[in-house]
Amino acid sequence: MELVDTHCHLDLEAFNPDRSEVLARARARGVRRMLVPAVDAAHWDGLLQLCRMDEALYPALGLHPVFLGEHTAADVLALEGAVEEHRPVAVGEIGLDYLVPGLDRAQQQALFEAQLETARAAGLPVILHVRKAHDQTISTLKRIPVSGGTVHAFNGSLQQAQRYLDMGFRLGFGGTLTYPRSTRIRKLAAALPLDAIVLETDAPDMVVAAHQGERNSPEYLPDCLQALAEVRDAAPDELALQTTRNARDVFALDA
Repeated sequence: MELVDTHCHLDLEAFNPDRSEVLARARARGVRRMLVPAVDAAHWDGLLQLCRMDEALYPALGLHPVFLGEHTAADVLALEGAVEEHRPVAVGEIGLDYLVPGLDRAQQQALFEAQLETARAAGLPVILHVRKAHDQTISTLKRIPVSGGTVHAFNGSLQQAQRYLDMGFRLGFGGTLTYPRSTRIRKLAAALPLDAIVLETDAPDMVVAAHQGERNSPEYLPDCLQALAEVRDAAPDELALQTTRNARDVFALDA
């Protein structure tokens, strides 16, 4: 069985003590490839170096909306050069966050649009962070179309899901799926077409139910697969095959 973790922050300090061991355990559980999205410009160099050292790790470069106050105009310009020089598999993690208080929406929008333009010029997919802002995100993508991508930790409606799918996106499901109380997310994962779904951990955040209170890890991705199998009443091997194919297709991992 082969799995792809389409969203894990392995470059962050939380993994400094045991990153090699985490990777070994993930591989032992079938997690063969991992996408590592950036959150700010300060982490790009370390992220790229990490991915160069391990062929199973794929970089994405971007400026996360939650860290809006840390980004500068120079960072936006630097992203264009970094994407051209290093050719990551995606631009991300980018998007709109209307949940966190104090994040200026106009500034978020400007940052989002600039990064979409970078992705479009480079012909790259994007990794989207969207909270309480799906309609605005979809509207923006219609104005600035890109080569698809993923909607990380998707929590919108079926109607919004279809609009993303129509634009070539896949929808990410992870640790939240493993909690029985997450009824809305589990219903979404059961109702969507299988070719719409990719698996992710968002490690070190959004930990699976079996490790609640601990650091999340890509080695727990099989827990997300098992939860998906339960809600869809399907064989895990079948789901592993299709979600891996979805990840490979949207990020051109075999190109």
